[in-house]
Parts: sequence; structure tokens; C-alpha cells
Amino acid sequence: MTSYNWKKLGLIITPQTDKWWMQSHAMIPTLERLDETTCRIYFSGRDENNRSHISYADIDLREPTKALQFSETPVLGLGRLGCFDDNGVTPSCLINHDGKKYLYYIGWNPGSTVRMHLFGGLAISTDNGKTFERYSEAPIIERCKANPFLNTAPFVLREDSRWLMYYVSGTEWVHKDLPRYNIQIATSENGLDWKRDGRIAIDYKDSTENALARPFVIKDKDGLYKMWFSYKSTKYTLGYAESQDGINWTRMDNAVGIQPSEEGWDSDMIEYAAVTQYKNTKIMFYNGNNYGHGGIGVAIHDE
Repeated sequence: MTSYNWKKLGLIITPQTDKWWMQSHAMIPTLERLDETTCRIYFSGRDENNRSHISYADIDLREPTKALQFSETPVLGLGRLGCFDDNGVTPSCLINHDGKKYLYYIGWNPGSTVRMHLFGGLAISTDNGKTFERYSEAPIIERCKANPFLNTAPFVLREDSRWLMYYVSGTEWVHKDLPRYNIQIATSENGLDWKRDGRIAIDYKDSTENALARPFVIKDKDGLYKMWFSYKSTKYTLGYAESQDGINWTRMDNAVGIQPSEEGWDSDMIEYAAVTQYKNTKIMFYNGNNYGHGGIGVAIHDE
């Protein structure tokens, strides 16, 4: 079992209020390694109407407390009226495949009998990330027989011919404002069409836990699959799990090695971790209070 001891370095990305699409929040850091030392962090800011748009900032991993540059425009905006993502888009995973960039994302849509609808979408770039176009105006993980409620936050791993998706799936609505959701597994042959049978990766630890959110998975140099996720009864904190095969997971939250601070921007909650490696250091980007209202922070773990 791996055990971590993260050292927090503070906020690195804060809302850029001179940009109309980022009046508040910098939510759900989603990583793309551009080269050995540079990492692109996709995230969503919110406009004056509280709707999310996806943009990015580049980080030098040799000095991860400073953002090098921000995108000049959103790389993905709202879907058309009536689509699953007409009220906001938030990134969840970026992979490079066959000369294209696959941006898996969360689409937001207000509900009626329930507070919201959340489903996973896909946008693809064929020009090295300059622009992204929706693969479909419909979700790639909609409701199905195994998953009749919300299905969202897709995180995808591709290993040779095997495509795995870890995603957030609703299991019930306790009442209009309280969904319960865990983390399940889907498979694909092409990254576009996904098979789901309700297989659970990470389940609730007890009846008081309501949410298991935003899985982020790496296959580490020791051959283990490692997942960071968020969980809550009422306020998010970070959880951790390991797997030998990417399918069967052991939850070990006590090994996560990071907790809310005594004061400041991440004192009430921490969530939505994304982890990468630079030399002998793991680098974590994460959100704090109020789902990223203050921005994105960074922490390091030296091995």
C-alpha cells in the first residue's frame, strides 16, 4: 500500500475576472502533459450567470506555483438550447489518441423534479487543441438500463486495445436536492461507444455517504492503478484507492495524505484532485472551498 504525505504550496490558478467566462471559480483541474516539464490544466470558470465554460492554463512543473499563460478564449462553451450541456460544461479527462485530443467533459442542465441533470460528453480536437468540436450533441453516457439516473465525470484510460472509463453514476435521489452517486466502470473498443452493466469501482462506505465524485486514475511506475476521488456526507474531502488490474479496487482513504487546512481557501473542503509526476515528485492540483470558488491549488509529494 502506498501512503502519501502532501505538502501544500497554495493557490496557483484563481478566477480571471477580466475574462467574461471566468467571473468566479476555477473548477475540476484536468491534466494534459505537453512535454516533460509543461502541463496544461483544463478547468471551468463561471460567467455572470453561473454557467461553466472550459478554458486552460499552462504550468511549468519545475516551478508549479505559477501559471505561465491562460487561454484567450474558452476551448468549449455551452451546448445548444435543449441539449444536455446547455447550462454549463466542465472538463473531466483529456487523452491523446490517433493524432486527436479527446476532451471528456461534464454537461450541466437544470432539472425540474430534481435539481439538475449531469451527463458525460466528448469534444474532439483535430488541430492540436486550438479548437474542440463536439463528437455528439447528445451525451456519450446517457441514461441506460443499468444507470437510470445521472451519469457523468468520465475519466478514461487507454491501454493498447483496452479502453476503461471510470464515471460517476447516480443510484437514487433522496429528495429533489440530494442525489446519491458512486463510481462505476465502463468499457469501449474505440473511446466513443461505451458498454455499461453497473459494475462498481468505488462504493459508499456507509449509509451516511452521499457522493463519490470525479475519479482521477493513473497507472504508476510500480504497476499499480491509483485513484484519487472526492467523497462526502455533506462536505467533500479526498479519498484514495488502489487496484492491481484497474477493475477491482481497494479503498484506502487513510493513505491519501491530505486534509482541509485550518484556515483559508481549502479549510472547509478539498476535492477534484488531479496528479502528475515530475522526476521524483508527484504533483497534485485540487480545488477547495465551495467547489473551486477560490481557484486551483497545488501540493507535492516527494518520493
